[in-house]
Amino acid sequence: MKINSDKSFILSQIKSHYNFKNDADFARYLEIKPNTLSNWHSRNTMDYELIVTKCVDIDANWLLTGQGDMLKREGQEVTVRKLHTDRLMDTQNIPLYDVQASAGVIELFGQNRLKQIPIDYIRIPKLPKCDGALYITGDSMYPLLKSGDIVMYKEIKDIAHNIIWGEMYLTYLEYNGDEFFFTKYLQKSEKEGYVRFVSQNQHHQPIEFPLHAIKSLAMVKASIRINSQL
Repeated sequence: MKINSDKSFILSQIKSHYNFKNDADFARYLEIKPNTLSNWHSRNTMDYELIVTKCVDIDANWLLTGQGDMLKREGQEVTVRKLHTDRLMDTQNIPLYDVQASAGVIELFGQNRLKQIPIDYIRIPKLPKCDGALYITGDSMYPLLKSGDIVMYKEIKDIAHNIIWGEMYLTYLEYNGDEFFFTKYLQKSEKEGYVRFVSQNQHHQPIEFPLHAIKSLAMVKASIRINSQL
């Protein structure tokens, strides 16, 4: 499949579909700053998850590839599995960890990560490079992710300089003697030195922590949802 790499053109098509007179109106609808939208155009990129969330009638496959129809067909259900468009691997064995309990998750991303043994390996071609996979618990990222979904992640080194704002991360924190593990979007805080953690589920309020509290960080690269009918 040929992929349309002109993200600026795709953004312009969406703006035209919604009859926005200018980029400022489009940015206001997306709840982002106008300079953020301008940067997307100049850097030929976009926040796919945000567009899918805000522009519910836009077909996710068209958004990613520029191919096919821009609008969803009536009754069509779309699941975006690959959350990023970085370099894809022909094949890889991704270790799957059964750490649904919070203590196990914290151990996996904390200082005792080497104690965790994979229960299996996921082998799916054409995925971005991943370091591991685990099961999601809770509903903070619903409906994009549901409890029981599997997310595949890539660990981030040099956290202070490698956060891509607006992306989804698995985050392990230590703060005021407590340990936390979140699956959330990371946004810049208005407070100097702080990070804003934002859920997909609107019933979960954003929360902020100092950047230095983040001890481990992993970007969510893809997700798997198993629909079983018993």
